[in-house]
Amino acid sequence: MADCLLGIDIGTTGAKALLVNPDGEVIAEANTAYGMRSPRPGWREQNPEDWWTATAGAIREVIESSGVDPGEIAGVGLTGQMHGLVLLDGRGDVLRPCIMWNDQRAVEECDRLTSDIGADKAFAITGKQILPNFTAPKIAWVRKHEVDLFARAAKVLLPKDYIRFRLTGEHRSDVSDASGTSLFDVGARRWSDDLIAALDIPRSWLPETTESIEVSSRVNADAAGQTGLPQGTPVVGGAGDQAAQAIGTGLAREGIISATLGTSGVLFATTDSCRLCPEGQLHAYCHAVPGKWHLMGVMLSAAGSFHWFRDTLGGGDGYDVLTGEAETVPAGSEGLLFLPYLSGERTPHADPCARGVFFGLTLRHSRAHLTRAVLEGVAYGLRDSLGLMRNLGIPIDEVRVSGGGAASETWLRILADVFAVDLLRVNIDQGAAYGAALLAGVGAGVYADVEEACERTIRVTGRTAPGGDSAVYQDYYPRYRALYPALRSEFAAISRLALKLAREDD
Repeated sequence: MADCLLGIDIGTTGAKALLVNPDGEVIAEANTAYGMRSPRPGWREQNPEDWWTATAGAIREVIESSGVDPGEIAGVGLTGQMHGLVLLDGRGDVLRPCIMWNDQRAVEECDRLTSDIGADKAFAITGKQILPNFTAPKIAWVRKHEVDLFARAAKVLLPKDYIRFRLTGEHRSDVSDASGTSLFDVGARRWSDDLIAALDIPRSWLPETTESIEVSSRVNADAAGQTGLPQGTPVVGGAGDQAAQAIGTGLAREGIISATLGTSGVLFATTDSCRLCPEGQLHAYCHAVPGKWHLMGVMLSAAGSFHWFRDTLGGGDGYDVLTGEAETVPAGSEGLLFLPYLSGERTPHADPCARGVFFGLTLRHSRAHLTRAVLEGVAYGLRDSLGLMRNLGIPIDEVRVSGGGAASETWLRILADVFAVDLLRVNIDQGAAYGAALLAGVGAGVYADVEEACERTIRVTGRTAPGGDSAVYQDYYPRYRALYPALRSEFAAISRLALKLAREDD
């Protein structure tokens, strides 16, 4: 079988290796898990060496289980969690655990960087506010709090690009992932000299960037021995997980919107030009399609909220049991609302201090009500981003859904009712790894361009239309929207108190 394509995804909970043929059929996949540390409230870290061990194992497994001759792998595409900070010293050794995308420690550094560069200028360059989730303020945090370690730093990489470094020995990134660092000029598709100067780091710390479909490097001898890939196998630029996820659901042109119910929740729209949301609530990025951009609204705890609920209040029952119970509760959960701000929030409230809330609890409410309220709260949060896109005049020809949460028919019906639009499902549910494989196919010459790759492999297979509950949700949604402004000052106060107590415990 000639011209197989390998997509690798460095996710939040584990690594995936996916092998597909030129017609888009999945030949084999392998998944390996790793853990995450939370040493303080709001902190999230992972060990990059765990990513590499998991990735090398997944590649070996997918090659072995597929029976494919490794020499038939035409190219490798990389994707993964965005915004994480991987610091290397001059020898290429990792200096500290990665500070992850959902880490909220760098609030003060965001304020300082924004003040130094100017809020309007930062927004005009990066297409978004400077937030604690992004890479630049994390670099500033390390400078302030880990002085000796910072003095040894020589390179900054994003998570998927650390895997590229281990595969090829090269420091490279792509324009979509670099767009989430608060150091990248999104309109010009290059690193920003102004932001690098404001952060006061050497330009040499940052990797060279390519378009997502360009061959950036090739597998070296050491990685070949550890993974089973032939030395010299092309590795393309790849993309951040959201851009790759979009390609994996066919979002190569303007007019198709995607809603992703993953650990985080994302509304994604491809745009033909670099369009900025006036209030900065939607974030602008370079797309994985050369010459295109995308707007993205992000909620930090979507399926992650349901995961937390299952582990904390599910009593050992699985998702199917919980959603079955939720089906017995009427739309609106009899006046119970859930704010899904378990990791702070980004869209539309850029607030690392925001917290999760059950509002409206009474003696009548059961676990079934709580479950449905969680599903509804995430749907309301995603609708916030949909409304912003409509206000910008973004064309919405169709909305495609993906992510682990999209496997739940209950959740899809709720989401369709809250959105008041049809939701479409496609034949591919492999997410970002699949998109990375398609990008590898373009770089290897299997497809002429990204549009051809999507048209050749992805098709619509199902539709969920709004039902009779849609009118109920149109009444409840404004009540959901009113809660954050009412609680914002208390979120900040309780966050300061929790941080103070944590410091005293140290």
